[in-house]
Amino acid sequence: MNTALLRIEDLKKYFPIRVGLFGKVVGYIKAVDGVSFNVDAGEVVSLVGESGSGKTTIARCLLLLEKPTSGKILYDSEDITQLRGEKLRNYRRSVQAVFQNPFLSLDPRMNVFQIISEPVKNSMKLSREELLEYVSSLLELVGLDKSFLDKYPHELSGGQAQRVAIARAISLKPKLIILDEPTSALDVSVQAQILNLLADLKKELSLSYLLITHDLSIVKYISDRIIIIYLGKIMETGSSEEIFENPLHPYTRILFSSIPDPYRKFGERVILRGEPPSPVNPPPGCRFHTRCPYAIDICRKQEPPEIKSSLIHKVYCWLHTEKHSSETKT
Repeated sequence: MNTALLRIEDLKKYFPIRVGLFGKVVGYIKAVDGVSFNVDAGEVVSLVGESGSGKTTIARCLLLLEKPTSGKILYDSEDITQLRGEKLRNYRRSVQAVFQNPFLSLDPRMNVFQIISEPVKNSMKLSREELLEYVSSLLELVGLDKSFLDKYPHELSGGQAQRVAIARAISLKPKLIILDEPTSALDVSVQAQILNLLADLKKELSLSYLLITHDLSIVKYISDRIIIIYLGKIMETGSSEEIFENPLHPYTRILFSSIPDPYRKFGERVILRGEPPSPVNPPPGCRFHTRCPYAIDICRKQEPPEIKSSLIHKVYCWLHTEKHSSETKT
């Protein structure tokens, strides 16, 4: 049985809304509102949802770019928000990130050697020759050769730039990499190459991934487990196989409806109407009820409980409680 490398417990992140000269707080944007999940060693977990659902805010909290409002983030059983000194530095080395647009994450004034070697120089005591050899080996791992060492970001294609970003991410030998839409800025043919590279590196380096995306087609390819999130709340979670074979939440089914066959196999395409409610004033009850075509009265009043379909397949939806199961089947 895998052990939890990362565990998130009731994570909340509220951004204050300030007005006036003195910045009076008049409300909060509830970007993440009570999210709990874990990433096991060697596992790929995908956070899936529309833009504005809170996926990237979760990632920023994990990377300590944002301080959580409340809740715990446990890495190797230690709360990262309480880490200081060497323990904090070790955490930052162990958890790296690959972002959506590689050109925004690569310093245009630095060549590829400098970009990859900079974090290494601060963590490993290597001679110039050893550093050059190490960076060259990292480039080889991501499918590039030594000729790229002296190139600058503007001389790279999108796929090459993302490979450099991946090389930098693995340079400190992390255990977990957060992938924030790592292929969405790339051409479709290049997306497949990057996904294959990530899958190969996972096996070769024993990595865990937290993939943040809205693209269910790439989720199917790489994920062990999927978490569907909407307006800062988890709607459904389960293994990749279970979610794709038997999506339970109406929101999950609508997301599947938006992607091409062969994944869309649950009836005709359903268009998700309207915009998500404001996270400043989220609706009571189920967050999705204002856009759900199957909402019943209780959905508008009470938050749905956790319903277990299997050991790890869970849905938060009133339609799947015993009381309302007959309505689900119709």
